[in-house]
Amino acid sequence: MYKRILMTALVAASLAVAGCGKSGSEGAASGGDNAPVRISVGSYNLNNLPFFIADSKGYFKEVGLDVKTENFAQGGSKVLQALVANSTDVAVGFYDHTIQMQAKQKDVVAFVLLSRNSGLVMAGRDNATFDPARPETIKGQKVGITAPGSSSDFFVRHFLAQHDIPVDSISLIGVGSGAAAVAALEQGKIDLLVNYDPAATLITERKVGKIIIDARSDEGARQVYGGLYPTSVMYANQSFLEQRPDAAEKIARAEQKALKFIADNSAEDIVAALPDSYVSGDRATYARAVENARAIFTTDGHFTPADLETPLKVLREFNKDVANHDIDLSKTYTNAFVERASASTPAAQN
Repeated sequence: MYKRILMTALVAASLAVAGCGKSGSEGAASGGDNAPVRISVGSYNLNNLPFFIADSKGYFKEVGLDVKTENFAQGGSKVLQALVANSTDVAVGFYDHTIQMQAKQKDVVAFVLLSRNSGLVMAGRDNATFDPARPETIKGQKVGITAPGSSSDFFVRHFLAQHDIPVDSISLIGVGSGAAAVAALEQGKIDLLVNYDPAATLITERKVGKIIIDARSDEGARQVYGGLYPTSVMYANQSFLEQRPDAAEKIARAEQKALKFIADNSAEDIVAALPDSYVSGDRATYARAVENARAIFTTDGHFTPADLETPLKVLREFNKDVANHDIDLSKTYTNAFVERASASTPAAQN
């Protein structure tokens, strides 16, 4: 409790100081924290699209922040490891990792919500023998996930736990995301693939296979998880948020710009704003993937507390650390920085 009070006091004090002497639309977020921030992202999946847009459109620079980015392209668990090891300052990863870290007594806090829903699908080739109506048919299958410890891993473990199927009855194989993951399915290296767009759209567009379970829509997520499953967030160690609250607010402002750009523009224009390094497959197919995933994005980065109960419930099914600890969800996220960013944004930009 003391640490939470201290963090709130430090944030308020720093932001109050930063508010003095502001001028101009971007000056409202510029403050005095101009040191570079290292931001790492785990994969090219579309849940992370608002970060890609903020990076490629130069929004971090616009709000006065010098950002050094790194894409691990190996799943969110690798980025989490980097954050805990202090080899990066901010991670673009999935919210459920903050719950895992609290169970390990590590203060990792999400401060911008990019994707309000899962976006995950389970796909197989056209001759797939797995039928979700007969859960036992998953036994013996090689199931591709982005990486061990990722939310795609949790998706599979949740399905198994729901149907009392032992984890060792299947093989979980890390295959990354995007085109590489689709290739693993197409080449028969795996029987099933749990992944996000653009992989989901690439599978159907290239006629590689079919979608078997679809959690991209709100209805689909409720069928799979029993509720919405918030995913992509900006998160950091609590110490970073305490020491550099002005930088955290700038990140929130940049992401709000990106979320507004996504909401206001066509899928084609969104894809046109991205460099080739962020696009999997051809741009026309990627644009269709963006359109398919559009519903998962937030409008302003705010967290809805009730939705955070869903990943906690899922993790408790198979994660002993989470199941055996009293998790306080209020310590896993904060809306303080998106609220400050919203308040400092000129009405003309809202």
